[in-house]
Amino acid sequence: MYYGWANLIIAALAMVATLPGRTQGLGLVTEPLIADLHVDRVTYATINLWATLIGALFCLPCGRLSDRFGARIVLVALLFSLGATVFVMGRTSDLMALCITITLTRGLGQSALSVVSLALVGKWFARRLNQAMGVYSLLVGVGFIIAFPIVGHAIQLTGWRSAWSGVGLALIGVAAPLTWLVVRSDPLERSVLKRDEHDAEEKTVSDVEGISGQPMDLTVWEALQSAAFWVFALSSSVFGLVYSGIALFNQSILEQRGFGASTYYRVLVISTLLGLVANFAGGWLASWWPIQRLMGLGMAILAAALLVLPHVHTQLHVVLYAAAMGVAGGIVTVVFFSVWGQVFGRRQLGRIQGCAQMLTVFASAVGPLLLAQTLQRTGSYDAIFYGLAAVVVALGLGSWRVSLPYRKDRTVEMKFEVQSAK
Repeated sequence: MYYGWANLIIAALAMVATLPGRTQGLGLVTEPLIADLHVDRVTYATINLWATLIGALFCLPCGRLSDRFGARIVLVALLFSLGATVFVMGRTSDLMALCITITLTRGLGQSALSVVSLALVGKWFARRLNQAMGVYSLLVGVGFIIAFPIVGHAIQLTGWRSAWSGVGLALIGVAAPLTWLVVRSDPLERSVLKRDEHDAEEKTVSDVEGISGQPMDLTVWEALQSAAFWVFALSSSVFGLVYSGIALFNQSILEQRGFGASTYYRVLVISTLLGLVANFAGGWLASWWPIQRLMGLGMAILAAALLVLPHVHTQLHVVLYAAAMGVAGGIVTVVFFSVWGQVFGRRQLGRIQGCAQMLTVFASAVGPLLLAQTLQRTGSYDAIFYGLAAVVVALGLGSWRVSLPYRKDRTVEMKFEVQSAK
């Protein structure tokens, strides 16, 4: 078996481990936390905004560190640090300490750990990157499906503090050691490949792809100068804005429409489960359908979900809304996971993904505050849903029509360099 699949499994586990630093994870403890600490909703959304904005800055240095020192060391350090932060957050009762720990969970989890997890897969797969990202997304979805109800049940059973501290200990005692044992940073670490040096070289060339016939990798600055980077990054960011805002206040949104907490947990399961199907289907579609079209499709479904949400009144409506959000999320996630390596190459993949991740984190910080302020001013979330739907439609059209950047053939470039040297 190609060792990249073992790395992929641990990378998926690392992405699931970002749960306490993600909006969906924080959404599990939002209501008991603000009740326990007597924090109003707008103040909490503001804390979340600044925590996420500051945490987004972790993306850039982390991507550079991953490119330079390898994913193994960086992943283990991040998992241990995130676990310690989550454990301390479960014990805090001071507002300033809460601000610091939420900022660190955002920076270490949602930002840094996500970048390294994605870069690890991108560095081990090239020709089969879309299929690998489909499997990766499937594993991540299954992991979140398992994690959401377990953590949610623990919160209801023991309280948010005990449950959150337990999550921190699991990251320190299980995830970090397992990552150290299994992960190898680069396919050229031949100690993890089978047989002798010759077989290792053959395995590296056949499964990670050699030089012949491959396009040149782009630098981070070349990527930033392309329209494709900004279209894909902004589309993913707006999806993150929508999803983070809804995820953090999903229970409040549904309660405003007459549904209880049980419906909130059901929406989580339905959207995540259908997101798994969309992950698999998206990975398959990406193998033969232009990735621009795939992103356009995901944004179209997201726009439909936003337009439907203000009219949710029955359990059937809830199921349809959750299904649309899950499918849109599954498609956009697969595109976000695979587009950077596929379009720009792997040489500076960590830095390119770090820039894209930083934008998505910035957007996810703004989402909850927009929803909270809209509710405070109008008494309803509906206006922001309609406005965001218009933005999503525009970005979906842009995704559909954008051209991918030109990349020179690596073989031609090498021949030119050899002739010049002669």
